[in-house]
Amino acid sequence: MRANSRQSKIRAFVEHVFAHQKSRMGLFVSTIGIDQDRTKIGMANLAYKLCRHVWHHGRIAPA
Repeated sequence: MRANSRQSKIRAFVEHVFAHQKSRMGLFVSTIGIDQDRTKIGMANLAYKLCRHVWHHGRIAPA
């Protein structure tokens, strides 16, 4: 029961990232060109991380 609870927390966090990339960024991966897919996924990850970075820095109150 504890293992399932732990895995579900991780799964929920990771699935949020994939859902964001799929819905907002229109990420669709075909397995024909692995290098192109790897680049596409890398760019989507970078864009997601930049969006999160901007969002987190926008939330910090100025000193």
